[in-house]
Amino acid sequence: MNVSRPAGGYPDIYRITQLFENTAVADVTEAVHAQFAGFNPKSRVKAGQRVAVAVGSRGIDRIDEIVAALVAELKSLGLVPFVIPAMGSHGKATAQGQKDLLAGLGVSEQRVGAPVVSNMETVSLGNLDSGAEVFVAADALDADHLFAVNRVKPHTVFRAEVESGLCKMLAVGCGKREGADSLHKAGLGENIVSAAQRISERVSVLGGLAVVENSLDKIYRIQLVAADEFAETDRRLLMEAKSLLPRIPVERLDILIVDEIGKNISGAGLDPNVIGFWRRDGGPRLPDYGILILLDLTSESHGNAIGVGMGDLITRRLADKIDYEATYTNVMTSGKWRSGATPMTLDSDRAAVELALSKMDDPENVRMARIRNTLHLETLWVSRSVLPELRQITGVKVDEQPRRLAFDTAGRIFSFSG
Repeated sequence: MNVSRPAGGYPDIYRITQLFENTAVADVTEAVHAQFAGFNPKSRVKAGQRVAVAVGSRGIDRIDEIVAALVAELKSLGLVPFVIPAMGSHGKATAQGQKDLLAGLGVSEQRVGAPVVSNMETVSLGNLDSGAEVFVAADALDADHLFAVNRVKPHTVFRAEVESGLCKMLAVGCGKREGADSLHKAGLGENIVSAAQRISERVSVLGGLAVVENSLDKIYRIQLVAADEFAETDRRLLMEAKSLLPRIPVERLDILIVDEIGKNISGAGLDPNVIGFWRRDGGPRLPDYGILILLDLTSESHGNAIGVGMGDLITRRLADKIDYEATYTNVMTSGKWRSGATPMTLDSDRAAVELALSKMDDPENVRMARIRNTLHLETLWVSRSVLPELRQITGVKVDEQPRRLAFDTAGRIFSFSG
């Protein structure tokens, strides 16, 4: 598709830096060890018992270090830990696919000191009062104990007092595909806590490690949580996580360029908390980002391009990386079918940007921004028309040196850090 270059050329853009909370855990191993200092489950455990360590597919900061430290602590109690993938239907809902996802995050036997046991077999634990059927991984049920690890943060599908966290790791992650399908269909917000409690009644849940990340995607807090405190801790830490969630510092843009989407960035590929839930679910256009351009898919996503349907324009290089089986499996489980739709595909970054600019009445005064992804928002680029608003915001630094929006001979946009 040929689109004429905007009259007057491309707009100038400016580098913006957001000054986020940067407090972070320096030594993960020591932090986990400190949490276990007050942990005394001697009355519940016996030497030689097997513990399934449930680990998900999210790109949590230093997740390999967290799991390795946890495994070491469990071994110090005389237990025999092994890792199980707890990620619903991710990895094409196959045992090898889920094991590969963990390996991509650095969670392998060689790295964490415990075998990774992956299969998709589940056991039904019956139905909740709502009618939702609860499933749990057979490996978790067969083990003597279960220990969960997860990040607490706002969910990308629903709103409730408990969203992503330890309860979700039990109810959805450990439920494999059947559990994820059942709870998404019945409503996560209404059933996630009850489902987690049902699992805790049938499985000896030894505890969990709850992780909160700061606005720069670094570990802010690691907390060991007793099984009967999962829900309350998820509620409390969710409020903290929401206060740390990075956002784009303006509510209205004509064009938003996103360099990459991916499962390691957000469970939804790109976070609706950042770009607006209306793009997937309808409702008020808050924030209101008019044309959304998506340029690429991360390699860590293994072809799962869930969220691509929230965009308006994508590039050929993103489209060529889509594994539709992996994407559709995830989309069907989530129930958000729009997330898997394929937007209009342009041959290059330049072609996509030029098409968007061609729809502007005044391209020179376009309100445009470019971000790396919806997780890393400390640096972004904006057009001149956005600057007056940003100069009034505390914690936002404007580099007043303009740069002309530019592309290389292949139509690739200039390096984000350039």
